[in-house]
Amino acid sequence: MTTSTLIPTKASGEHLMEINIGPQHPATHGTLRLRIKLDGETVVSVDPEIGYLHTGFEKLGEHRSYNQFVTVTDRMNYLSPICNNVAFSLAAEKIYGIEAPERATLLRVIFCELTRIADHIVCVGLQGMDLGAFSVFLWAFEMRERLYDMFEALCGARLTTSWTRVGGVAFDMPEGMDKEIIQWCADLPAKLDEVEYMLTKNRIFLDRTRGISVLTKEDIKRWGITGPVARASGVDYDVRKDFPYMGYETFDFKIPTREEGDVYSRYKVRIEEMRQSLEIVLQALSRLKPGPVLLDDFKMTLPDKELVYTRMEELIHHFKGVMPGHGPVPSKGEAYVATEAPNGELGFYLISDGTAVPYRVRVRPPSLLNYQAFHRMVEGHMISDVIACLSSINVIAGELDR
Repeated sequence: MTTSTLIPTKASGEHLMEINIGPQHPATHGTLRLRIKLDGETVVSVDPEIGYLHTGFEKLGEHRSYNQFVTVTDRMNYLSPICNNVAFSLAAEKIYGIEAPERATLLRVIFCELTRIADHIVCVGLQGMDLGAFSVFLWAFEMRERLYDMFEALCGARLTTSWTRVGGVAFDMPEGMDKEIIQWCADLPAKLDEVEYMLTKNRIFLDRTRGISVLTKEDIKRWGITGPVARASGVDYDVRKDFPYMGYETFDFKIPTREEGDVYSRYKVRIEEMRQSLEIVLQALSRLKPGPVLLDDFKMTLPDKELVYTRMEELIHHFKGVMPGHGPVPSKGEAYVATEAPNGELGFYLISDGTAVPYRVRVRPPSLLNYQAFHRMVEGHMISDVIACLSSINVIAGELDR
């Protein structure tokens, strides 16, 4: 929904028009509001407004055990929930002073990278749809649906996975899924080629994206922007390379960058990042060996459900692990863990006061930092460029309004 008001300007005696784009607008995800002042069709100023999806996720963390809070992390970014699950679990494991088994870590890498592809391919598809290329949107969702089928087989959920646990993951990969993943990885490059064939040299797409919403390196550093938006402006920063975690330093992959910093560059960076994620997935699959997927210390972790239902000892461990006042208690301290989520650096900062629930949970959400520079990206452009810019930064409202 878009509304407008005429505003007289004292300087020129002419009129500016103030319009609202959102929150009930298809391109604003139903949760973003943009108050825009226009001189004709040129954007004079933008006042982004957030808060329409506020749920108090961080405050909820002070009233949930560490494993219970995993379900909340899904809702912060519902396009890449496994990446959020893993990021929080790594921070909780740092508080507890434990590490997940090798197989669990490799599974986390595999499904984080598959989730990165799912996030990027939807972003590219929606970017095409917002600019009129509806076929690209359908192709993107076709590949994402195959991924979601695998996520459902993995943990029973397609969107809000809640897959990880402190100390590992809740479920191992089903038998035969490795072959299914390999086949999907073999099919994706051809689909990406089709997407690029439709967009990369499409005159309309190029006119709508090249030179639009440019961010310089200085802008990126000033606003603290990370992820594909930063790398599209020539900032070669990726947490997986600069501050490796989960063994990323042992994988062979490249960090795509471009120098233009416009909408088109963000699209190209995401396309190449998907190809690099495929390489990581295949390397991790080749390293998988049989083994536990959860730390074998049930005084610290939740036992397997099948064991809980069939053995008394595991039932007792489960009871003590979930009942208030009985759960595993970390020592007092604090921890911050940063990971490379699809939209940039996703960090969880936890403070423990020595009880079974965190004293404080703080999230460093990439979408918020990307969105705070939105006015810088669109002022001086045409009103039609606002939608192209918004789709290129892939804002997830759950992260904005935590």
